[in-house]
Amino acid sequence: MIPFLDLKKINRPYETAFQEKLKVVLVNGWYILGNEVKEFETSFAKYCGTQYCIGTGNGFDALVLIFKGYVQLGKLQKGDEVIVPANIYIASILAILEADLVPVLVEPKLETYNLNPKLIQEKITSKTKAILAVHLYGRLAEMDAINKIGIANNLLVIEDAAQAHGAILEVESKKSNIENLDTQNIIPKTQAYSFYPSKNLGCLGDGGAVTTNDLELAKTIQSLRNYGSKTKYYNDHIGVNSRLDEVQAAFLNVKLPFLDADNEHRKAIAKRYLNEIKNEKIILPTVSIDEKKQSNHVFHLFVIRTQNRIALQAYLHQNGIQTVVHYPVPPHNQKALSFLNHLSFPITQKIHDEVLSLPISPVLTMDEVSYIVSVLNKY
Repeated sequence: MIPFLDLKKINRPYETAFQEKLKVVLVNGWYILGNEVKEFETSFAKYCGTQYCIGTGNGFDALVLIFKGYVQLGKLQKGDEVIVPANIYIASILAILEADLVPVLVEPKLETYNLNPKLIQEKITSKTKAILAVHLYGRLAEMDAINKIGIANNLLVIEDAAQAHGAILEVESKKSNIENLDTQNIIPKTQAYSFYPSKNLGCLGDGGAVTTNDLELAKTIQSLRNYGSKTKYYNDHIGVNSRLDEVQAAFLNVKLPFLDADNEHRKAIAKRYLNEIKNEKIILPTVSIDEKKQSNHVFHLFVIRTQNRIALQAYLHQNGIQTVVHYPVPPHNQKALSFLNHLSFPITQKIHDEVLSLPISPVLTMDEVSYIVSVLNKY
């Protein structure tokens, strides 16, 4: 069986380095917000091209802390509306709700699975104060267009980059964390990252980070993640406990230098899938001319569509290929979000009914890719 994702195999090359890092942490005896976290925050900010990075307990908390940070700074308030794609994983919407804000769902483009900028304007009301762009499956959203809408309507623009570590906008040849800054720096660049083990840059547990060029926001989040405290035992805000673990930061420090190489391997696999899968029953990801270099897509997932997903998934399983559905139920149909159940999003529903994720990872071999392609072409 070709596994969808083999985390043991992915992390095996780092085992010796992990053990050495663990020894360093044990010898130092500093387990919370120590040197490893500081080193990672500095390195990841530099890698992303932003001024600040704040490690958090997980990617969900990173998003929540961004929203709560803006609330603390008076740029958002309870009940404000946040534009968000309708077809994403529920976590992004839950983060909006956790900050006492109101999610306003907008359809994606069927071709990209990302937020459709042309549909944003019609959803903007006097209560709309922010846009949450999600780089789904590792592909950057259309941030130039989204930022222009943000500027024109005086909206905050926040990015969920949990699946887009290392994605680059080819036009400016900069990492995803600064690629969408407008030339006058009107919109401070702010993104939330997850380091869940399956991500392109994953630790061995939960972990997350906020990257930003907004000094006020960075200082506020640094306080909020640590009980609202800047100085121990002195609390300025009602905060939470969401700090990137020192051991997980140590593991991330080991893996970060290899992220670009891992992403290149993902792109090489994606290129073969795109060029070699020839089956009219299977809809491949749409890659525009500008994206053939795949610089703005790091293929966290390689997602195909088919009308009879259950049959295709069963066929692949019978042939020793494991696949996963990301995601079977759209947010507006979830029981937990019953207040959205009355809404209708045909494009989103179509995506959730048809998508199927093929294996793609830094350890998937080209022989395995050849087999997967062969099996798909015979379907």
